[in-house]
Order: sequence, then structure tokens, then C-alpha cells
Amino acid sequence: MITDTLYTFFLYPFLVRAVVVGVLVSLCASLLGVSLVLKRYSMIGDGLSHVGFGALAIAAALNAAPLTVAIPICIICAICLLGIKDGSRLSGDAAVAIVSSGALAIGIMIISMSSGMNTDVYNYMFGSILALSRSDAVFCIIVSIIIVAIYILFYNRIFSFTFDDVFARATGTKTGVYSIVLAVLTAVTVVIGMRMMGALLISSLIIFPATTSMRICRTYKRVIILSSFISVTCFIMGMILSFNAKLPVGASIVVVNMAVYMIALLYSGIRNRKNRRNS
Repeated sequence: MITDTLYTFFLYPFLVRAVVVGVLVSLCASLLGVSLVLKRYSMIGDGLSHVGFGALAIAAALNAAPLTVAIPICIICAICLLGIKDGSRLSGDAAVAIVSSGALAIGIMIISMSSGMNTDVYNYMFGSILALSRSDAVFCIIVSIIIVAIYILFYNRIFSFTFDDVFARATGTKTGVYSIVLAVLTAVTVVIGMRMMGALLISSLIIFPATTSMRICRTYKRVIILSSFISVTCFIMGMILSFNAKLPVGASIVVVNMAVYMIALLYSGIRNRKNRRNS
């Protein structure tokens, strides 16, 4: 059944586009998600998705290209949120809540005053990867490859910044620069991932694979590798579930991620119990 479904995916161009883009975006989200979760920045992804929705509403009202409006706005907000979290009296969670709820409210108001909930805005809010145009798919593929390349290029710096920014600064690493790099990569990933998962679910693509792999692996590199594998596998299984059961793609991917997380949680509990018995 699974092999038949996968074979069907390659018979239709729109399904091929969905699979290629989904795999690349899932890979980007999983790589960044590990650092975001370890740095306790995971909710920033949720906040940026709401900012992205507000930006897309503005773009729809102005008849502008959605991604060209949403990406710069999300990048600016991501940098501001990380700056607030690192150096302000206002807590990071409060800052994310204020920005996300405010952006969502602005987006809803703009939509209600302009065209209403049209198909394009609906797709960005709830996700519709099957509706990706060829130009959008090419753009997402190029951007995803750039994100992965930048992550690989700065892997060692991101690793040191993630675990101990005080030590990283002491060794000459410009942690502020890499904080901005992480913010920019996260913002871009959230925006391009919104077409796949929707503004309401994109943060799950960042959080679930990372937290699942942390339940199983003990080293950073293994967590990165397993998180990438889990993210891509859950996307493919979610697509298969959606295709066969005629369910929304984004919700199906999240449900599969939740199931894998519960399995990892069970495995972690059994392993810890065995370790306590042996000690």
C-alpha cells in the first residue's frame, strides 16, 4: 500500500513538487529546531508563523507577492524577538505572545477590511502544499538548499553558540552574529513552511522532531541526524496518510509526529528504568 502510494506521487507533477518541497522544508526545520529547542527559543517559531500570517494578509491587501512581503517582515521580527529574549526585562515568552497575538489580530482585521478570507490566505493559514505553483516550488527549493548549506557551513559555530554562549564568546565566537543567523534562517523556514503546514501548525515541524530525537540520543550530532530523519520520514508518512485517508496534509504530518514522539517517550521511559535497575 505504501509503495503504491509513493509510486502514485511520482505520476503527478503537483505531487512531485509537494514531496520535494516538503522534504527540504522538513529538513530545514529539523536542523534549526534542535538549536531552537536547546536555546529555549522554540516558541519563536510559533510567534513568527503568526507574524507571517499578518504579513501575508498585508500582501494580499496590496496585491503584492506574498513571500517578498512576508520574509523581510519575519526576519525583522525574529531578530527583534531574539534581542528581547536575550537582553530585555520583558520575558521571551511574553514578547512572543505579544508579537504573535498582535500580528494575528492585525492580519485578521486587514483581511476583513479587504478581500475577506480568499483561497490564498486560507492556504497560508491552514496549509495547502498540494496547491504549490511551479514558481513557488522552485523558490522554496532554492531557499531550502541555501538554508541547509548555511547551516552546514556554520555548524561548529552554531553548535558552540547553542550549548554555551558564554564559552563561545570567550573563544572569540561572535554569538550576536550567529544569533542573527539563526533568527534569519528560522524566519525564512517558517515563511516557506507555512504553505505546507499553515500558520497554525508550522511550529510543530520545528519542535516535534527535535524533542523526539532528544529522547533517544545523547550527543548533539546524533540528535541532529535523527531529528532530520524523523522529520523527513514523518512528512512522507503524513503525506501517505493524507492521500489515503483524504485528510488535511498539515494535520496528518503533525499527528504522525505526535505518534513518533509518544513512541520515543515510551522508549525513553523503559531505558531509564533499566538504567536505574542496573545502577
